[in-house]
Parts: sequence; C-alpha cells; structure tokens
Amino acid sequence: MSKKKKKYYTVWKGHQTGVFDSWNACKLQIKDYPGAQYKSFATIDAAKKALAGNYKDYIGKDKKFTSELSTSQLKKIGLPNYNSISVDAASSGNPGIMEYRGVDTKTKKQLFIQGPFQEGTNNIGEFLALVHGLAILKKNNSDRILYTDSKIAMSWVRKKVCNTKLERNSKNKAVFDLVDRAIDWLKNNTYTTVIVKWETKAWGEIPADFGRK
Repeated sequence: MSKKKKKYYTVWKGHQTGVFDSWNACKLQIKDYPGAQYKSFATIDAAKKALAGNYKDYIGKDKKFTSELSTSQLKKIGLPNYNSISVDAASSGNPGIMEYRGVDTKTKKQLFIQGPFQEGTNNIGEFLALVHGLAILKKNNSDRILYTDSKIAMSWVRKKVCNTKLERNSKNKAVFDLVDRAIDWLKNNTYTTVIVKWETKAWGEIPADFGRK
C-alpha cells in the first residue's frame, strides 16, 4: 500500500495565519472562523510562497486531470467537453464555512465565486453553484454545458427544491436567502443548458475544485 503523501496547509485567514504541516493543525485555525481562507500544497516552499500571495490566485490552480481508469475504460467515457463551465463548492464542516464558484473548464478561469458564508453545507453550495451557472449561461445566451460532480445537486435542481436538513437560523440567513432566490429562479425560468455529471474517476477532480485537502 502506498504511503499517503505529506501535505502542507496555508491559512491566509483564520484564528492564526501561516503554514501548518497537518490537516488537524489547519482545522484548528479555520474552525468557527467566518471567512476562513486556506488551501493544501504538496511542498512547504509552495505553501510559504502562497502565504505571501493572494488566496484567490491559488484556489484550484494546481489541479490536473488524472485518471483512475485504464486506457480502454477511459476511451469508453472520452474526454471532457471543453465548451462548458464547471462548478463546485467547499465546506469546512457540515455545517461549516461554505463557498462556491464556477470556472471555465478548459482554462480554469474563474467566472464567479460566492462566499465564504458562515454556516452552510457542501450540498447547498453545490446546488447554489449550479443555479448560478444556469443563470449566467442563460443571460449570455450560451450553448455551453454545465459540469458538476454532485448527483444530489443535480437532483435538487431538476426537482426545483433544496432538500437540505439544515435548519434556518441567524447564522445561515445569508445562505438561505440565496437558496430562496435560487428556487424562485428555477420556478420562474426555463433553460436549455445541459447539466452533466463530472466523471471524477476518469478525469480527476473537477476544475472548479477548491483544492483544499
């Protein structure tokens, strides 16, 4: 069995900022910290360099397509359709600090980002990201497809609901305000955009992945 590779964690915003050499140490800095900003790196030098830079310049930048499948299996699936945008969400806990974004699938250029929100879930973020992507593509009359790696979010969008078990409270008001707007948009708009499941095993992490762990 191969040994898990060592990672280093840059925290731009947290209880303490800096570079940490374990996920547990990183979690202590971001837990219950509104607007925490953090990401993992393969080397300590890369993590230190990132600390001196801007968080938004680093999220998702080092992700490359890597396949878990054989060449023959990959041929059956094919390659991603680059005439597309990809969306993803990240949450440091369930619930926890949540944000979501959309990127150009090929170039990984960030097209939109929302958050961080004080209390949300990954599923809610994935749902909001999809609806945000749909709205942008419709506004631009775009024929791009929309990739997500969340079957749950796809189901919620199809049913025009956000079937979360998270209860509303003062901390997550901003999240549920967006949820209400998203549901209202789905109920009052039609769209031709095709939503497609991102094949993680074939193509690696979705390009919109935040690359935090």
